[in-house]
Amino acid sequence: MRIGYGFDLHAFGGIKPLIIGGVKILNHQGLIAYSNGDVLIHSLIDALLGALAMGDIGTFFPSTKKKYKNIDSRILLKNIWKKIHLKNYYISNIDSTIIAESPKMLSYIFFMRSNLANDLNTKINNISIKSTSSKQIGCIGRKEGIACQSIVMLLKRKQQSIKNINSDIC
Repeated sequence: MRIGYGFDLHAFGGIKPLIIGGVKILNHQGLIAYSNGDVLIHSLIDALLGALAMGDIGTFFPSTKKKYKNIDSRILLKNIWKKIHLKNYYISNIDSTIIAESPKMLSYIFFMRSNLANDLNTKINNISIKSTSSKQIGCIGRKEGIACQSIVMLLKRKQQSIKNINSDIC
């Protein structure tokens, strides 16, 4: 079992749409970021990488590379998941909390969970996404941006023994 934690924070601004969990949040200003600024996916990528001590999102997708400018964060997540899956791990569970004074997230959470389940090839019931405000305290409370925290637990698949593999062939 491996556990990882991730955190991300972005300020509002610019002309990009607000995308969280791969879902476009209607009628709201986007976040300032090199990619599309999806704080949920960015925190999840860091949690996944942290679980296997593989670095952070900037290790794999540096903001110095033009090919990542305005990229859909779901593409980044799928790329990281492929690397982790090749190491023979699968998702036991994900628990994420979006911290935003505005907009309210409740009506989007099912769609976020569905996107992540599809991108990570896991059941939607393995993914928890919650939202909270910061009770008008700090930069989030002043509606200057959005943050997200994610925790993930990965489990390693059991290797089939050579004997079992050979008996399956015969």
